[in-house]
Formats: sequence, C-alpha cells, structure tokens
Amino acid sequence: MLSQVYRSGFQPFSQRLLPWVQSTTLSRSHRVQPSAIRHVRAWSNIPFITVPLSRTHGKSFAHRSELKHAKRIVVKLGSAVVTRGDECGLALGRLASIVEQVSVLQNQGREMMLVTSGAVAFGKQRLRHEILLSQSVRQALHSGQNQLKEMAIPVLEARACAAAGQSGLMALYEAMFTQYSICAAQILVTNLDFHDEQKRRNLNGTLHELLRMNIVPIVNTNDAVVPPAEPNSDLQGVISVKDNDSLAARLAVEMKTDLLIVLSDVEGLFDSPPGSDDAKLIDIFYPGDQQSVTFGTKSRVGMGGMEAKVKAALWALQGGTSVVIANGTHPKVSGHVITDIVEGKKVGTFFSEVKPAGPTVEQQGEMARAGGRMLATLEPEQRAEIIYQLADLLTDQRDEILLANKKDLEEAEGRLPAPLLKRLSLSTSKLNSLAIGLRQIAVSSQDSVGRVLRRTRIAKNLELEQVTVPIGVLLVIFESRPDCLPQVAALAIATGNGLLLKGGKEASQSNRILHLLTQEALSIHGVKEAVQLVNTREEVEDLCRLDKMIDLIIPRGSSQLVRNIQKAAKGIPVMGHSEGICHMYVDSEASVDKVTRLVRDSKCEYPAACNALETLLIHRDLLRTPLFDQIIDMLRVEQVKIHAGPKFASYLTFSPSEVKSLRTEYGDLELCIEVVDSVQEAIEHIHKYGSSHTDVIVTENEKTAEFFLQHVDSACVFWNASTRFSDGYRFGLGAEVGISTSRIHARGPVGLEGLLTTKWLLRGQDHVVSDFSEHGSLKYLHENLPVPQRTTN
Repeated sequence: MLSQVYRSGFQPFSQRLLPWVQSTTLSRSHRVQPSAIRHVRAWSNIPFITVPLSRTHGKSFAHRSELKHAKRIVVKLGSAVVTRGDECGLALGRLASIVEQVSVLQNQGREMMLVTSGAVAFGKQRLRHEILLSQSVRQALHSGQNQLKEMAIPVLEARACAAAGQSGLMALYEAMFTQYSICAAQILVTNLDFHDEQKRRNLNGTLHELLRMNIVPIVNTNDAVVPPAEPNSDLQGVISVKDNDSLAARLAVEMKTDLLIVLSDVEGLFDSPPGSDDAKLIDIFYPGDQQSVTFGTKSRVGMGGMEAKVKAALWALQGGTSVVIANGTHPKVSGHVITDIVEGKKVGTFFSEVKPAGPTVEQQGEMARAGGRMLATLEPEQRAEIIYQLADLLTDQRDEILLANKKDLEEAEGRLPAPLLKRLSLSTSKLNSLAIGLRQIAVSSQDSVGRVLRRTRIAKNLELEQVTVPIGVLLVIFESRPDCLPQVAALAIATGNGLLLKGGKEASQSNRILHLLTQEALSIHGVKEAVQLVNTREEVEDLCRLDKMIDLIIPRGSSQLVRNIQKAAKGIPVMGHSEGICHMYVDSEASVDKVTRLVRDSKCEYPAACNALETLLIHRDLLRTPLFDQIIDMLRVEQVKIHAGPKFASYLTFSPSEVKSLRTEYGDLELCIEVVDSVQEAIEHIHKYGSSHTDVIVTENEKTAEFFLQHVDSACVFWNASTRFSDGYRFGLGAEVGISTSRIHARGPVGLEGLLTTKWLLRGQDHVVSDFSEHGSLKYLHENLPVPQRTTN
C-alpha cells in the first residue's frame, strides 16, 4: 500500500486533492510512522541530491549558487500565499503545489520546516458557514417560510477564527503530506516560548527530535491566545515574535537553519513600492541598504508588510541564515518557486552579507545601454577609429594575449575534449587574421548607423525617412572561443550597440585580457562602458530572463548550449542555430578532380566548426566507380570514421557501422554517407534531416545546380564550393556574431546588417490627419525621393 502511495505521490497533486479532501474528515489525523517513511525511502526512485548537504552553520551563504548545499530549510508561507483572494478560505491548488515542492526537497534528504499562516482564514470560512446555517434555521423556524431574508454576517474576531481554523488547517496539511509518505507535526508558539529559557529549550528539543525522525514541523503563532503585537518591543539583539515573519526568522536562527524562504504576494524586495513607475526588483540586498528602499503599505492580509519581512530577514542573516524573499502566488512560478530557489536560480531577492567587488549584472546592463547610446551618437569615423585601435592592440599586445591563453590551455588540459581545446587555442596567425577582419569591419562601419534606406514625400512639407539604428543591448554567450570576443565587440561598436559578454570559465584569462584591450580602445572616445564582460556567478538561464535590459541574445557554442538558451530565454529573441548539420550532394555529373578536394576541405579542415560537413550524399550511379573509391581512400587517409546510412549499408556486403541517426552533428572526424537516386531525393533528404545551415551540390550540370540552389531551403546553399565558406569573414563581412538559421530579421552569417534595425523619421509643419480627410484641404502624395549616398573615407 505504501509503495502505491509513494509512487503516485509525484503526479500533479492538485488533480487528486479535492476528491480526497471531500471524502475525509478534516479533523481526523492521518499519520505515517517514521519507521515506515524510512523504509519507503530506502527503495524509492526519487532522485536524491548529488551535492553534499552537510555544512558548518555560523555564516550565511555568500552567493545564490551555494543554496543547493542548504541542508536545513525553513519555508514561511504568508497569509496572501495561503489564503484565497476573498480572504475567506484557503488557496488549495497553490497550497498543494507548495507541499509537493517541500516534499521533493524532504525526500532529497533535506530537513524542511514550515511556518504557515492560514488558520484565521480557514476558521473564518468555517465560522461563516456555521453562522449562515444557524441563521437560516432560525429564520425558517420564525417565519415558517422557506424564503430567507438577506442575512448579515457579523464581524468575526480573529482569535475565534484562529481557534476554529487551526485543527482544520493542520488536518489539511497532513492530508497533503501523506500523499508523499511524509509525516507532519503541528507546533503552536507564542513570544513567551522564546523568552522563557525552559520553554525555549523544550521547543528546540522537540523540533530537533521531529527532524531526526524525518517529520516536517509545521509551526504557527498561537493566534487563539496571542496578545496584540506591541510596536518597538524588540529586545537588545533579539527579535520579538509579533507575526509569522519574525517567528520564521527567530525559528531559523534558533534551529541554525541554512536557508529561510519567505513567500509573499510580490516578486521580492523593490527599491520603491511595487507598481510604481520606477520600481525595480532588487536582486541582492545587503545590510545597510535600507536607506535606498521606500517601503509601501503592508500586505492585503496578515500582520506584516515588506518592511517587517526585511527586518526579519536581516535579523536572520545576522544569525547566520541565508534568506530569499519571493513570490508564492504567481501561477506561472508558484509551482516551482521553492525548488528554483534551492537550485540557486535567480528568483526573488537574495539577502547576502558579501558585496561583490564589481558591478552587478543589472548595473552592467544599464552601463551597456548608456554606453551603446553614446556609441550611436558618435560620428562613423569615430566608431571606425575605435575598431582600428582594437585591431592594432591585438597585434601590439600579442605576447600578453598568448600568455593568458596559455594559462587557460594548461588549466583545460585533460578536462576538455580535443575539438574544444582547438577552439580555445589562440595563435599569432589567429590574432593576425582577427586584426585583418576588424579592419574590414572598420571600413564597413562608416555606412551602418543612420543610413537612409527610404525617403517618401507624404504631402507638401511632410517627408518620411527610414533609417538604420542599433538594436540596443546584445547578450552574446560563447564558450571555448576567446577569439569571438574582439569579433563581436567590433561588430557591436560598428553598429552602436551596447554589449554584454558571457564567456566560458575555461577561457577566463584570455577573455579578461581581450576585454581590457577592448575597453582601452573604447576609451579614446569616452565610451569605455559600452562593452561589458559578465564575470559574476550569473547562470546563463538567469541572464536569459533579463528581458528589460537585453534586446537580443546571440549564443556562440555547442548545439546543446544554443538549445538551452532558446529554451531559457523569456521574452528575448535568440539569434542563432542549434545545430550545424551540413550536407554535400555529389551528383552523377560531378567532376572527379573537384569532389575529393571539396569533401576533404569541408570535413577535415576544421571538423569542430558548425559549417563542417556532416553528411555526404552520393548519387547511386557513382557507387563502385573510381570517383567513389577516391572519396573513400581520401577519408581513410584523413582518419575519418564513416557511418553508413540505411540505403548505403544495403549496397555493401561488409559496411561501416550503420548510423544511429541521420540527424547528427559529429563535430569531429566522423561522417555519415548515404545514397540517393536523384537531386530531388537529395533535396528531400536535406529538408528532412538537415538544420537549414549550409548545403552544397557538386556537379558540372548547370541546370541541376540551379535547381538545387533554388529549391534547398537553407541559410547558405553553394555550388562546387566548400561548406567552410559559410563564414562572415569569408563573405567579406569582416566578422560575424554567428550564423542564423531563423527566418526573421537575419539569416546566414550575421555581420553588421544583422545587428541593425530601423526607425522612421517624419518631418512636418503643423500637419494633422484631419487635413487629409474626405473634406480636408490636403491630399497624400506618397512620392519616392532619392536616397542620399554617404561618402566613406
């Protein structure tokens, strides 16, 4: 029976809760013996936490990423979280989701405690029901009629509501926790229980014993007997228990907990009342920052407000407990808010005693925005001058750059696979190529921002222009590619965009020196802050949520990185491709002299690149011909591992290993070979298994080639050319921020044009729309005007 309960416990609980509650007497106690719980956990398939949970208490966690090590956790549920919007009754679905998250963490081996409100609301619901029932009976007896008059509900005293609601609230919690084979126990406390030494020791001992037996203590103030809160009654160094915020803080410190999670009806702590125009959510709050915060009114229900929560949080922090204040009511996040916090995700406001040495990522975003706007106002020649200066620094400071890169390579040796080590490596030739590419960008940049694309005369003295402008703030996330930093920085400078860069830790030394050189170049025109390198412990997923600061995300790295970013991005467009499954089709009329050169270059020149060949399609007529033998011999010499497609394998008596999937990006000296009967079949194969990146035909038949070029729906389609030409530098763009396979805005290698958008400028003289109505005095002309041409130096 227990096994059935336990295995079903992690299904969506809200689907099972209502019928269970309706068929259960809420005052009844449902307990599972601790020994039974331990027995169940011994064989359960619940994924246990893989990080060590033991830690010495005494100092709070310095960073969010450390919260996953929290062993003992207090979760405080505010009245607004537990109660319905009408403040009469409980929000059952929300409560069920919270219990499910607490159960997951408890079953990971953590020690969970709840401080909960809700007794008053639950009691109010029960008492109102009893009063209505009583009044209806009396009216029916008095009038002798079934029609009841409108009944007034008297004001219910809070203590009476608490007394009536405590048992039902606890029975509900027990019913919920039982679904996960977890036992819960209720503890009611008052301020005296903490101030009286003997009672405090008794309380402490009881809680420790419950935790030892894997029972979740549910703690609440005894609102049935507690006196009204007294303002300013805190003792020296001790917080008085006036509400559940102070109770949670006192309990957290008393029990030496690692983490206190305070759930409310707001996202966290704001620098001004939430809802006001300039209110900003504070990601990390430090002791002493209270003067920078303007507190609003208290919550719609409950005794405390945000000021009380901050006071309690700072007191707990001082006692060695980390604190996070977050929203427990939002339907999109409440189902995973607690587990997200424990995983270290950027949720709510994190209280920390350790201030970072540099600016926060939010501050860096603001600096990039301001710097980008200053960049956009510079003359084109000034932006070009910055890029020329950066190109010179790459060669002048070559020794420093290569020394930093050597340190990264030594650290990565043995930890990274060979393809990633190759990407991480810098050389003199790479730096020289970078400098050449940057100088190309500098030339192109003089005709980028502010270029007039279209001019229209709407009416007399009313002229419209469409001009190019920067996108805003770009977030470029790259891994194992330090040469990406100056390329992307130059493109951002050329287009007047602010830039946030997040590189992989494996290239930290290289990225640091390259960023310093970039800022040195920017300084010649006072826009040093336009390009920011994110060095904080921000997770990529958290960066992708900064939709108010970032206008476009550009991932540069593995297909897995790109997919993760596309999944994590909330409201921010992502430019890029998740896979580079590039095809080459060798037609029956292909040149023997060209094929082996093209295949070798496409596959072997740099197999880790996203534009490297992954699938070779061969026309059936070429099998068992000298051309086919030459291809196979060349691949064998280059030590390329061959995977046979299903049709190719069927033609061979002894074939290479059959491919596991025709949709594979190997990123190494491996290649899939498949057979097709025609160019049409090759195109169909590419559309079915390709990634719309780069696809090639090798043929001497121009008609067949044009058919392929026109019908293959990919970002880059070539005829008798290597897939490796799919590159911004080789296209003459100077450099690229990446290759996009999307169909909106930019496609293929993305250079300057892909980092620009447009705005419309309308210049008039007291023009109003009513003048162009049926009886108005003006008529639309809509005349196309010549576009002025810029001269570049």
